[in-house]
Amino acid sequence: MPSGLIALALGGFGIGLTEFLIAGLLPQVASSLAVSEAAAGWLISGYALSVAIGAIALTAATTRLPRKQVLVGLVALFVIGNLLSALAPNYQVMLLGRVVAALCHGSFFGIGSLVARSLVAPERKSRAVAVMFAGLTLANVLGVPFGALVGERWGWRAAFWAVTAIGVLALTGIAALVPTQTGHPARTPADGLRAQFRAFRSWQVWLTLTATGLGYGGMFGAFSYIAYTFTEVGGFSSGDVAWLLMVYGVGLVVGNLIGGRAADRDRDHALVLALLGLTVTLAAFGLLATSPTASVLLVFLMGLFGFAAVPGMITRVTDVAHGAALAASANVSASNIGNALGAWLGGLAITAGLGYTAPLYVGAGITLIAVLVMAVAARQARRH
Repeated sequence: MPSGLIALALGGFGIGLTEFLIAGLLPQVASSLAVSEAAAGWLISGYALSVAIGAIALTAATTRLPRKQVLVGLVALFVIGNLLSALAPNYQVMLLGRVVAALCHGSFFGIGSLVARSLVAPERKSRAVAVMFAGLTLANVLGVPFGALVGERWGWRAAFWAVTAIGVLALTGIAALVPTQTGHPARTPADGLRAQFRAFRSWQVWLTLTATGLGYGGMFGAFSYIAYTFTEVGGFSSGDVAWLLMVYGVGLVVGNLIGGRAADRDRDHALVLALLGLTVTLAAFGLLATSPTASVLLVFLMGLFGFAAVPGMITRVTDVAHGAALAASANVSASNIGNALGAWLGGLAITAGLGYTAPLYVGAGITLIAVLVMAVAARQARRH
């Protein structure tokens, strides 16, 4: 495994921690900065919105720069954002820090995935992307408990100091270990901003982005309300939710690694199977949510199938876009838009009085559409 991949995974781990740890720190932050819970919630939603915007804007702005140089700059931006959060004297500076840190998120994973695949042989490109995303999946497992533990012992600012230190390590590792020759966009078919946007003329690009958004939307539409499903339907206590989320996170890690290997063998087939597996899992979860044993198994499978498609989707969209970094970053934006859509539709189902299993069925319906879109994309690709 190239050492540069480890440095990229460490960067992904730090960025993932920044996204997830705030959930375990929100009460402390709200109390310390004297703001309401609703205002504190913007530290999460503002981050997500900035990810979607930054993924496109920063990738477009840096399209002619060497990719290693861009990655170093993005991680430096991440360090600055977390430093602002750690030092924030008031809510406004804290929110600014979250926005600054979030701006690098989408571009890092978009451009980083292109660099990761350039470090290995072509037949291992999806596995290389999976290694880089392993940092993000580990952060999903550890982020909330890490923030809660550090915050409880040393205060919420200590958590942001810790993430800042991880960012500095990642910055040093990328600068030292990622080869400079891993790509200057001017040497690829996607040279220049105009060519980057030309990639979006391809139906294959749009079909892949749509499948990504719907796949994420189905999973996170269910996941957003999973705590209510566990406690109100499954009979678990509120104290059980933390370890159940850890089970889900382990599923993400396993699915990411399996999905990378499967995509290198037969990518489109693997993507259709992953999305179909997620559809069946969500529907089964809705039917069996009253069973504690089934809930534990199905939340693991939900994470596994949900993230098994990620490495393949990233390599697919960049392949059909002829290496355009903007398409890779747009894939990250699509996933965040899907998250928001799924959570909104799941919330509507609960508000309509359909119960706390309704988001699971809504998620299954959204993911089923993703299966159909991916099947159309695969069939069209075979024709050409």
